[in-house]
Amino acid sequence: MTTVLPAVESAIYRARAEAWMKTFQDWLCQQLEVADGGATFREDPWTHEEGGGGRTRVIGGGRVLEKGGVNFSAVWGRMSEGAARQLLMPDPGYFATGVSVVQHPQSPMVPISHMNVRYFEAGNGEAWFGGGLDLTPIYVDEEQARWFHREIKAVCDQHNPTYYPRFKQWADDYFYLAHRQETRGVGGIFFDRLTVGPDGTFGELLAFVQAVGEVYGRTYSALMRQNADLPYTEREKQWQLVRRGRYAEFNLAIDRGTRFGLETGGRTESILMSLPPLAAWHYDYQPAPGTPEAATQAWLHKGLSWV
Repeated sequence: MTTVLPAVESAIYRARAEAWMKTFQDWLCQQLEVADGGATFREDPWTHEEGGGGRTRVIGGGRVLEKGGVNFSAVWGRMSEGAARQLLMPDPGYFATGVSVVQHPQSPMVPISHMNVRYFEAGNGEAWFGGGLDLTPIYVDEEQARWFHREIKAVCDQHNPTYYPRFKQWADDYFYLAHRQETRGVGGIFFDRLTVGPDGTFGELLAFVQAVGEVYGRTYSALMRQNADLPYTEREKQWQLVRRGRYAEFNLAIDRGTRFGLETGGRTESILMSLPPLAAWHYDYQPAPGTPEAATQAWLHKGLSWV
């Protein structure tokens, strides 16, 4: 059953969600700067043509991070009817606030990472949360992947024991390049339309989203520290470019956040911040059997049990 927010509650919820998203952006940038140890984020504020705006924060040339972003936005307006249908919005009016994160490390030994948390209200008064986090290792380290999933599962279990199995499967299905029949990486969790009312109170759902943000900052900072100084060769850098190409394919062809931002007139530079600084595509590239690259390729399929 759909829950429609009264105007007073809507205003309160919007303000609470937006305030936390800003605070979370500040906290996460600090965590990543400390873990990098060589660069700081620069901020680029922007204004949305209909209402609201955001703070794009980017980092580059760091000791660990070659390019990354932690973007906050809070925007509102009306999208076209066609865009609303494509994005499965129940009404073309919208309010959206969130933080979107992608990090591309210098070293092929440090995974690419993604995290997103968001709060939406449609023009008809429906309200929901969404988000997720996942890892795209250049070389899959099985124990690190299992640790990452255990940490996520522990957070999910504190809020709802059904969350991890549901959202892990959702991530397997969402972070999937069907045209290549491979997952983007080792997955994580993905969820959308956790609706205020049917799926929990606003406070309960916000608390879960906050926990997702915290576990991302904690786990990815740890992986940065653990892997940043591992040695690597030029061959491994070339494989990194191939894996980054797969990442770019997903973000340009599949990612809903990219489509939402472009359809609603968001700032192009902020939306495409998620793309790697360098990537490569080779015709019909196949890793040689028995190589570390082939071993990583073998992990890239759905349905793996990490915990």
